[in-house]
Amino acid sequence: MRHRDSSLQDFKAGWNHGRASKRAGKGWHWALIGTASGLLVGLFSLTSFDANALRTKELPLDIPAAAGPEAKADRETALALPVPAEPASTAAPETPAAAEEPAGDWHRVTIKSGDSLARVFKQLDIPPRQLHDLLASGGAAKKLTRIYPGQVLNLRTSAEHDLLELRYEIDALNSVEITRQGDDYQSRLVAREPERRVVSAAAKIDSSLFLAAQKADLPENITMELASIFGWDIDFALDIRDGDQFAVLFEELYLDGERVGTGDIIAAEFSNNGKVFRAVRYTDARGHTDYYAPDGRSMRKAFLRTPVAFTRISSRFSNGRKHPILNRIRAHKGVDYAAPRGTPVKATGSGKIVFRGRKGGYGNTVVIQHGSSYSTLYAHLNNFARGEKIGDRVQQGEIIGYVGSTGLATGPHLHYEFRVNGVHRNPLTVKLPDAAPLPKQFREDFKRATSNLVAQLELVKTQTVALQDR
Repeated sequence: MRHRDSSLQDFKAGWNHGRASKRAGKGWHWALIGTASGLLVGLFSLTSFDANALRTKELPLDIPAAAGPEAKADRETALALPVPAEPASTAAPETPAAAEEPAGDWHRVTIKSGDSLARVFKQLDIPPRQLHDLLASGGAAKKLTRIYPGQVLNLRTSAEHDLLELRYEIDALNSVEITRQGDDYQSRLVAREPERRVVSAAAKIDSSLFLAAQKADLPENITMELASIFGWDIDFALDIRDGDQFAVLFEELYLDGERVGTGDIIAAEFSNNGKVFRAVRYTDARGHTDYYAPDGRSMRKAFLRTPVAFTRISSRFSNGRKHPILNRIRAHKGVDYAAPRGTPVKATGSGKIVFRGRKGGYGNTVVIQHGSSYSTLYAHLNNFARGEKIGDRVQQGEIIGYVGSTGLATGPHLHYEFRVNGVHRNPLTVKLPDAAPLPKQFREDFKRATSNLVAQLELVKTQTVALQDR
């Protein structure tokens, strides 16, 4: 009622003003003007009251749709009137939009025996052209050319079956991630850095290195690496004796507290027929890593002693052997290694392939030239390693073929020959040239970095032998 009383007071004030003007002799027209102004002020005040009352009236927002006409009128009136904006300082902050999920569907594929990348793409209806573009992009994508049963592929595809993203789990530590960028594919190799813990193992051999390593809980890949380190000095198919010993320090790899594999051998010792060989791993200032004897001599030789691992010799080098098929005396100018069909055959030295194919009684044969003086021959192969041809260079230890029985052979085995200046030499006894020793500028750092490793090896060996002799 305060607004209504104020309006009436304004009306009376205007009327009184007109009367006062008349009494003062201002004339009747001044009275009329005063009266009219009072009426206008009163009407304006009443209009202001009604509008303000409607703006400030609080209407319930949950009026049911079936409410009466009065409620409907109130709602329509409230919606029609403008609502004054709140001050900027009191405005609520905008909530950021949630990150959108990437478009497309994910598919998890576990590789089975006989699977190929082309077959996986066909099963998911991904166009073959995209497989070609992906592999042609190079880089880490090349890892996809060799997939194995048990490995996992995660692929994201669009509704039109286009490949948008691919993740390839190589192993627990390494994976390949490929994403589509326009019409191209970008790939990268993702490697997780594990925790490395140094552990030890040692054993005395009473039958074979392999069985002794099993008893010592030595992982198989570490056993193979151990044989590789000393493979230039020891023929593990011929030279192993009862009573030989080994001790080794190697890495175990952990992710999130869980063991996921093994790393490198840090140091190793092998006692063979009374002779002790030691090797320590060292990385020089150039970033080059290799194994050296404690005095800095490289453990490597220009040639491996044997081209196959853990096999037996079925026929030795001889000038008067009776050939098992030709049934006559014929010089055997190499060494035969009996091994299961399909056993990998490694190049004993780095060099260039000068022959690869069928060679008379040798069957499937590879000949490698090592510089100007040395050459090696590998015969009776079941088949050749893929991707190699005459003129290609191969590295020491690289697989060049697989054991078979092609040519004049009574069963699967590898025939291996070693020639110096074209003359056959006995591969089991020929003196092999040494590799270059550790450069002099790294000798002092090498001694500081590795001196403690030899002491640790001696301690491990002593403790193990003492336990086994109890």
